[in-house]
Amino acid sequence: MLKSINFYRVGILSFPLPVIIELWDIFIFFDKKNNNVETLLQLDQELLLYFNSFTSPLFDNIFWLITSKSIWIPMYAMLLYAIFKSQGIKGFITLLFIGLMVLLCDQISTNVFKEGFERFRPSHEPALEGLVDLINGKKGGKFGFVSSHATNSFGLAVFSLLLFRFNWYTLFILFWATLNSYSRIYMGVHYPGDILGGLLLGSLIAWFVYWLYKKVASRFLLAQDNGFPSGGQREFALSPVRLVIFTGVLTIIVIFLSANIILPLT
Repeated sequence: MLKSINFYRVGILSFPLPVIIELWDIFIFFDKKNNNVETLLQLDQELLLYFNSFTSPLFDNIFWLITSKSIWIPMYAMLLYAIFKSQGIKGFITLLFIGLMVLLCDQISTNVFKEGFERFRPSHEPALEGLVDLINGKKGGKFGFVSSHATNSFGLAVFSLLLFRFNWYTLFILFWATLNSYSRIYMGVHYPGDILGGLLLGSLIAWFVYWLYKKVASRFLLAQDNGFPSGGQREFALSPVRLVIFTGVLTIIVIFLSANIILPLT
């Protein structure tokens, strides 16, 4: 239902509109007949069991590392470096809005969606007991819709790709967010529907926070100096952004190598 969108040539409010329409279509679909909901939930379970069946000791180690938040700290550090290298002290304004975006993604996905829908994770679903392959016995919290991992990953991805506006970075960071999100399905702690919901929620929050960020930058900062370029002027230098990509790719390589080293020890 969602049409292809050019991220860089449309106004920044153009993205939330189709997302809202999509969410409204889903709401209407749910509201028509109860058996529609049951059909979707059944499909979600079947997809989870299908994707979760492709496991091996090697990929268990790989996705155990990928899903870890701490493994990506070097990439996050390079992300901050790219911001402060180009913006200087004004990077603290950007950092403030990134913090706001992460806070909204985390709190809304947990306190509004998970606590509101109260849908069991597959790892806690009695009907799926013994059918889901859990890595190292990790089950996660009780409820899973939407995935906070997916919400936060796509929130950071969308906000940062709007910030940097380099094609290669966009491809890389969306791949990173997808890989991070899929790890939750592989580990058996989220349904594909949880991931899709997190993708939509995180992207929408990121777009909204970026819109606020540009409003603040244009109204309160551009009036003072040229620290935040406008129009077609590129704000961020390419070389620091390349370092983010390089660090992320290097981390993925280290994960694969580490998984191979760990395997003989298990």
